[in-house]
Amino acid sequence: MLAAREDIRDFLRREPVSVLVEVTGAAGSTPRDTDAWMLVSERASFATIGGGQLEYMAIDQARRALRSGLAAEPMNVPLGPEIGQCCGGRVGLAFTALSPVVARRLITRSDREMAARPHVYVFGAGHVGDALAMALSLAPLRVVLVDTREDELTACTVPRIETCLTAMPEAVVRDAPAGSSFVILTHDHALDFLIAAEALRHRDAAYVGMIGSKTKRATFRNWLSREVGQPDLFDHLVCPIGGTAVKDKRPAVIATLAAAEIMTAALSWVANRTKSVAEISR
Repeated sequence: MLAAREDIRDFLRREPVSVLVEVTGAAGSTPRDTDAWMLVSERASFATIGGGQLEYMAIDQARRALRSGLAAEPMNVPLGPEIGQCCGGRVGLAFTALSPVVARRLITRSDREMAARPHVYVFGAGHVGDALAMALSLAPLRVVLVDTREDELTACTVPRIETCLTAMPEAVVRDAPAGSSFVILTHDHALDFLIAAEALRHRDAAYVGMIGSKTKRATFRNWLSREVGQPDLFDHLVCPIGGTAVKDKRPAVIATLAAAEIMTAALSWVANRTKSVAEISR
């Protein structure tokens, strides 16, 4: 399995003289919350605190500090017409010069955030699978493209995803963590059915979807009842993926529609789990 990592390490190597900008307060309507941060050097930036005039002001403040060699003063910015940003809230910002200690903290934080991302397993590295992996690659998800065919995985050039070559895709489902999403679109309907049945048994799945037509959906339902003996599992399947409102079979269109669907399910699962844990701990 080839792991992909966002390039904070590369940025730190390229831009060792930088300033860390952190959102320390977010009252009212704001672009980001207090988990947002960014790094600013003289010629580049990494991550975002929400964009717009607020971010331009923060970058200017950080670069003035870099040029002067002095510490940047904190900012408390009302997001109103006077700065051309009409969110209506107020944002507090802190500025910290990059040091080895700060760099290690950012790497640890970034790794922790990456590790906590919901998993999305895309089974099938064909046209739609590649397009879906591409559509999901910019989202805060851990995307794994799974296939039984080495040449198809080798041909995939989507950045920021992992690939998994396996003769038994259903075993990948069994080993998947809670909150995983499974999207099934292999080159073989029988293999689709096998993976889908395994995924539907994964009671902690955030999403199980399979590409297909009305005929495939009906065939799978009959197969599930006959071969697995658990027809109720079918109620948890999304098929076809991406909905039926848009009648367009182009891979990029299917992938875009499905990506929004998967993202909603994955983040909703995380939010519900976090809420449940918080209620239990009270």
